[in-house]
Amino acid sequence: MCGITGIFALHGNPDIDRALLDRMNETQHHRGPDEGGMHLEPGIGLGHRRLSIVDLSTGQQPLFNEDESVVVVFNGMIYNYRELMTELTALGHQFRSRCDTEVIVHAWEQWGEDCVTRLRGMFAFALWDRNRQTLFMARDRLGIKPLFYALLPDGRFLFGSELKSLLADPALPRALDPCAVEEYFAYGYVPEPRTILSGVHKLNPGHTLLMQRGVTVGEPQQKKYWDVPFKQGSERPADEVAAELLERLREVVGSHLVTDVTLGGFLSGGVDSSAVVAMMAKLTGESVNTCSIAFNDPAYDESKYAAQVAEQFHTRHHVRTVDKDDYGLIDQLANLYDEPYADSSAIPTYRVCQLAKERVTVALSGDGGDENFAGYRRYRYAMNEEKVRARLPDGLRKPLFGFLGRHYPKADWAPRVLRAKTTFEALARDTVEGYFHGVSIMPDRVRNRLFSPAMRTQLQGYHAIEVMRGHAAQSPTDDPLSLLQYLDLKTYLPGDILTKVDRASMAHALEVRVPLLDHEFVEWVSCLPPSLKLHEGEGKYIFKKSLEGTLSEDILYRKKMGFSIPLSSWFRGPLRQTVQDSLLGPLLRETGLFDMVFVEEMVEQHQSGRRDYAAPLWALLMFASFLRNVLHAGSGATQPTARAA
Repeated sequence: MCGITGIFALHGNPDIDRALLDRMNETQHHRGPDEGGMHLEPGIGLGHRRLSIVDLSTGQQPLFNEDESVVVVFNGMIYNYRELMTELTALGHQFRSRCDTEVIVHAWEQWGEDCVTRLRGMFAFALWDRNRQTLFMARDRLGIKPLFYALLPDGRFLFGSELKSLLADPALPRALDPCAVEEYFAYGYVPEPRTILSGVHKLNPGHTLLMQRGVTVGEPQQKKYWDVPFKQGSERPADEVAAELLERLREVVGSHLVTDVTLGGFLSGGVDSSAVVAMMAKLTGESVNTCSIAFNDPAYDESKYAAQVAEQFHTRHHVRTVDKDDYGLIDQLANLYDEPYADSSAIPTYRVCQLAKERVTVALSGDGGDENFAGYRRYRYAMNEEKVRARLPDGLRKPLFGFLGRHYPKADWAPRVLRAKTTFEALARDTVEGYFHGVSIMPDRVRNRLFSPAMRTQLQGYHAIEVMRGHAAQSPTDDPLSLLQYLDLKTYLPGDILTKVDRASMAHALEVRVPLLDHEFVEWVSCLPPSLKLHEGEGKYIFKKSLEGTLSEDILYRKKMGFSIPLSSWFRGPLRQTVQDSLLGPLLRETGLFDMVFVEEMVEQHQSGRRDYAAPLWALLMFASFLRNVLHAGSGATQPTARAA
């Protein structure tokens, strides 16, 4: 895995500031500590940090074609590069290395913009074609690898694998985007294509960007080249589908084993990581390196299940026990993620990557299984709500459940069966509104109180649900379950899950591969009947069925745990003073974004035990850490400026 960065002048051929490009490149040294390289010519500068995985002796970047008219910087792995090399060689192209990066320059020469449709893998790259005076950028289909960019007022275009690369340029405006602030406090991350900064964007998964010097005018436009199909085929017997699924799983894990360095796997003891490790063991016939995190509190620990799988497949298993009060990373997280990021499982994810890097350079993970096979519990809850929506006409359902949602007490302290307020609120909404309400870390009623009048004015009526509305409008399916999976594949997966793993792994120069997100595998799974994914309340039904001869029932059918940390007790105990100092001090107050009376109320009510505001307080804590460690470390203002939604 690597880090890429660059500067491109849309008009004219000015000299590129070598010192600035070097600073931008070095901010990402952690992504590629093995080697660094730059290429400069009039009007364009490309930088690269390399983590050597394939073809260790050659394959340095920036990498050129035969006559050096095309040059690329690339972050990722192309799993079908050998097949593409054979095909392109037969078409007359000459290769000077056996590195996957080189197929990109020749694929561009052969197929132009369509070259991305031939690539199977995870990638973000920028390619300069001198003869066409064209900069071409692309991001993989699911968003495994990141890419940020900004067009500056002086006509320079900046890009990088991480936002910190762009922040190395003092000319980059630092104004916060109020719409991104609203989205962050709804989702816990800033969804693509926004970033927390106005004028800085993420390249969407499955999109490209093409700029031609002297031709491209204004903000460059992203172009979609792929989408999840969700085209349901004919019904087939479950046993037949399960058998094919197992074969496809073997194939896709096998394709991800190509490397010239040590390789291992994450092993949580859940279905997804256990399935990937099982396939690795069967395919390699060797003792696989596996890594997992244990917690010293049994309520958070599932390491015994990981140990069970490790014993079954005779892996070289490595475990690190983490104190459940492992909160020492809070300020460090801001520097890792650059943007506010409120998924607290980033802490154990960082620790497991830290452990893995001590043993391997490449690790396979099970990410993507929940989105592919409807594994999240929230899908089950949403489908139960959908049954109610289907039985009651809107004219009755919306006023009835709207009334109940408004007047039913918020009973955080009560047994789950009595905490019906959120359910009533969801039932008063349509499918997308209900799902947005269910996944929001801070519901509308809380965000409405959180923001100051000035902030609400700057939002100009913008609401974070518009992110999901936009994706729903492009959804290829109207099946309710498939629609929710589609929304997660477009928002939660790239914005939260893949962002978390990319930054945590790259902080340790560890490459993480995600075979369950191979695009051909995702396409095939998406077209399976929804009833084979969520079946009689059982998520991942067909996936588990396919693995019944491979994994034990304890692994397949136990209750899902996930990486969780005890935020509620932290904020009432060891982090009590930290919360008060960070949230009630001048830092948040001076932004003008928040109603500080309500912030004080949340802190007091949570710490007294009367309400549970753990998720909103963590989001505020991470936002404050971002301001202190990222934005204030630069040279810009923190006040947001209004921007069209």
